Amino acid sequence: MSNPSEPSNPSGPSEPSNPSELIHRHRAVTPSWLAVYYAEPIELTHGEGRHVWDSQGRRYLDFFGGILTTMTAHALPEVTKAVAEQASRILHSSTLYLSSSMVELAEQIAELSGIPDAKVFFTTSGTEANDAALLLATSYRRSNQVLAMRNSYHGRSFTTIGITGNSSWSPTSLSPLQTLYVHGGVRTRGPFAELSDAEFIAACTADLEDLLGQVGGNVAALIAEPIQGVGGFTSGPDGLFAAFKRVLDRHGILWISDEVQTGWGRTGDHFWGWQAHAEAGPPDILTFAKGIGNGLSMGGVVARAEVMDCLGANSISTFGGSPVTTAGALANLRHLLDHDLQGNSRRIGALLSGLLRAADLPMVREVRGRGLMIGVELVDSSGEPSAAAAASTLEHARELGLLIGKGGLAGNVLRIAPPLSLTAEEAAEGAELLIEALRRAQAESTDRATTDPSTTDPSTTDRSTADRSQERDPV
Repeated sequence: MSNPSEPSNPSGPSEPSNPSELIHRHRAVTPSWLAVYYAEPIELTHGEGRHVWDSQGRRYLDFFGGILTTMTAHALPEVTKAVAEQASRILHSSTLYLSSSMVELAEQIAELSGIPDAKVFFTTSGTEANDAALLLATSYRRSNQVLAMRNSYHGRSFTTIGITGNSSWSPTSLSPLQTLYVHGGVRTRGPFAELSDAEFIAACTADLEDLLGQVGGNVAALIAEPIQGVGGFTSGPDGLFAAFKRVLDRHGILWISDEVQTGWGRTGDHFWGWQAHAEAGPPDILTFAKGIGNGLSMGGVVARAEVMDCLGANSISTFGGSPVTTAGALANLRHLLDHDLQGNSRRIGALLSGLLRAADLPMVREVRGRGLMIGVELVDSSGEPSAAAAASTLEHARELGLLIGKGGLAGNVLRIAPPLSLTAEEAAEGAELLIEALRRAQAESTDRATTDPSTTDPSTTDRSTADRSQERDPV
């Protein structure tokens, strides 16, 4: 079992830093809205495999991977070797010059994407990738009307905030886009929750048809996460976006699949999230980021050539597809494919989900997700979303030596997304730690309700806690 007080390995810092001093300095020079986890924030200094160490030498089992970004492993030798070798030659050149590693990576991604006649444009983040996808779609269709899913999140730029269907992550209503929101992102809550899967898909598709019938002008695209990340790892049934795509195709509307969190085999069943909806064919545009770089700043867009080439002005990327990031990403992708980490995600994800479901804890409303993309939704004694329970569990998990994330519209969903190389032993260990953290949070909730009856009323306590939590809850 992970020991939070275990000494750091030799690669760590020789002199532990002072976290209290660092957080004071952090708050003095960074925006108030730049969130950090924990009542006593920690600094992670190094990692190996599925473990990380903080500046005090405490070791943690990492079940969040820097927000689903450490895809294969911390300090993966193949990646560190590729980065070091490339850095010793040249760090930067920009897209104004040819790059063998960029071209080779683009070729592999184009082939893996499933999009015919595909071209690839590299960016430095998922936000930038989605921004570029929206530029392509609106330019191609000559329209600023965009369909998005309720409860969605696509980035922090001005444009991507304009298509975010989650009020906790939307600081402004101003946008260059006219965004229209459709149903389907959340299966177990909302007006269609009690329907069968087939009825749910039919109802959401009818909603889409009705919406399009009332819109003036040409809609450019539908952008959707196959599994909503920040929204709490929610999704509609398999086949939902295939049904949507048949409608979109009739209107000439493009489908953008946001694979920033679902790509590269994380869901286990598929390499891309869109493949759970493949009956109608691939998306027109696919965006990616996070896991492909394994911590290096990389994102990108894949699109049919006619869509990718539609821009009528010059453009470059100063840092997108840099020699260092593409060399590291190539090594990372090769490792993932050579070691069948998608298959490992499917097997170990099923094991981990099963262990969490078997715990049968009262405040756990649902364990959901696919592969190593698992959401644990928490509620209070009345069945209402409990951000307080999620925040408490997050703290207890850290104390026990486990790092997890959280999200959801109400801030009440634990997000479990370890590196895809997670072993069965580590999954069992992490499940044990998380279940203990949940039990401690459950006991706290019971004690709080016993000493202060008002805490059982979500309108007086839990909802305000959710609001405060989401104001400072990282992606």
